[in-house]
Amino acid sequence: MKDIMTKRLDGQVAVITGAGQGIGRGIALALAQEGCKLVLSGRRREKLESVAAEVRVVGADVLVQPADVSIEADVDALFAAVQQRFGKLDILVNNAGAFDGGPLDEVTLTAWNNVIGACLTGTFLCSRAAFRMMKPQHRGRILNIGSISAQRPRENATPYAAAKFGVWGLTQAIALDARPFGIVCSCLHPGNVLVERRTESGLRSDDEPMMSIESIAQAALAMLTLPPDVNFLEAIVLPRDQAYIGRG
Repeated sequence: MKDIMTKRLDGQVAVITGAGQGIGRGIALALAQEGCKLVLSGRRREKLESVAAEVRVVGADVLVQPADVSIEADVDALFAAVQQRFGKLDILVNNAGAFDGGPLDEVTLTAWNNVIGACLTGTFLCSRAAFRMMKPQHRGRILNIGSISAQRPRENATPYAAAKFGVWGLTQAIALDARPFGIVCSCLHPGNVLVERRTESGLRSDDEPMMSIESIAQAALAMLTLPPDVNFLEAIVLPRDQAYIGRG
């Protein structure tokens, strides 16, 4: 365990959406190691409680607050709970998302709305709520988890590509609006990460290039621990051998 004097985010409060597994869980563990107080949000309480137990092992003060980020009332309740418990907000990590796709002519409106709601509408709603808390503080940092699909889409992934392109555009718009108030907004674009849904489907790390959850969490931590007057606006982090430049 790190000595408390070396913890770079000691006493800061961070909200992480989609925190029950995968990248969200990895970022939660990384922030806990650096002294963050955590608010873990997602749709499944049991998964959030499991992560909460993990971060408490390293001494983190943690609040579990389930929410569907595509629903405005859920987001309002989430940030009201943050205000009541901690009275401030230093970091928001917009990690919640969903994936669906298929050939364009077979994509249903339900699938489209689910992906856009989780990835893009949720990022907007949470960022708006965070902005309202951070603005009077004249400080704060918002990190949006995008995807390399925001720049080079894959076939049969129309809803996801559109949502992640939107997240990158939203990031830039937020960064511009937030700049006068000491708030920074950044976007981290992961490539292939060996998250639970991939291992559960039987995919092995040698089927195609993958990186660990810890690797992407460390990239997020690097972006979140910069001096408050510095913005790491965009980062693309992917396995060395993943087809990205030139993929089609």
